[in-house]
Amino acid sequence: MVLVVAETLEGKIKNSSFETVYYGSKVAEILGTSCHALILGPCSDGGRLGSFGAKEVWQVEDQALSSFDSQVYTKVITQIAKEQGAKVVIVADSSNGKSILGRLSIALNAGPVRGANKLPELKDGKLNFQRPVFSGKAIATCRVNSEIAVISLMGNSLKPQSTGAEVAVKAINVEIPASKTKVIKVERSVGIVPLPEAQIVVSAGRGMKDPSNWGIVEDLAAVLGATTACSRPVADSGWRPHHEHVGQTGIAIRPNLYIAIGISGAIQHLAGVNSSKVIVVINKDPEAPFFKAADYGVCGDLFEIVPKFTEAVKKFKSTHH
Repeated sequence: MVLVVAETLEGKIKNSSFETVYYGSKVAEILGTSCHALILGPCSDGGRLGSFGAKEVWQVEDQALSSFDSQVYTKVITQIAKEQGAKVVIVADSSNGKSILGRLSIALNAGPVRGANKLPELKDGKLNFQRPVFSGKAIATCRVNSEIAVISLMGNSLKPQSTGAEVAVKAINVEIPASKTKVIKVERSVGIVPLPEAQIVVSAGRGMKDPSNWGIVEDLAAVLGATTACSRPVADSGWRPHHEHVGQTGIAIRPNLYIAIGISGAIQHLAGVNSSKVIVVINKDPEAPFFKAADYGVCGDLFEIVPKFTEAVKKFKSTHH
């Protein structure tokens, strides 16, 4: 059996969980078994996971699990995985998933693979997963020799497809250990798609010259339905909040479209965005390193190009409803 841990946000299934469950259903097909989804904490729409391949959706609906605690979550997931005989446990390669991947592998005596980005191959009865290494410059194949595998799936690795119908959520009861931490306050950005889940990202760097100029970036993002991001120097200067920083020392993302405005493309930045499906670079410096990684490049003054780009998108949308 394949067990997928589905993440939630404010009592709703996160979009990334549909991909994780769909991936789990495909792994289950390879193994000739079934995929089951697990929800920890309050959630009102868990049945939707059945549409993406979960044969059953299990939920431990306890307020003690409403705040993420890696130690508590690990113990609860381990209990259920052992009771149900799970051979593969899949989590998202999110901050939560990364924090429990190692704990789960130890608790289950399982082989872990972090950041898988393709469906595995079954060779000689063993699963072989691929994952990017060296900041995406190479691909490693990881063969899991243990009886159980624990996998984290990189976001935007495959497009989830509705393959079935919603299912009834089955409540299950397990022993929940007391948490050793107490959550005092949670502050969360609202109204935008989180960067790790964003399909389109508009990002800008020091070429913007001043934070007061960021309006043209936000205008473009608004018409594209994109999430905004920035380079590290911009976040370090306080021009933009740190949760928008993408790169090797920030958030690694894999959107379908990444638009880089006024960013030179230092290797540290590229390491966090080079898995994007399509990269568009706008920069006045023809020698900017980012042009070498770009699928499309526009060399020119961003203060002229970006507003025209925005107007062109608006015009296109008005004639293509």
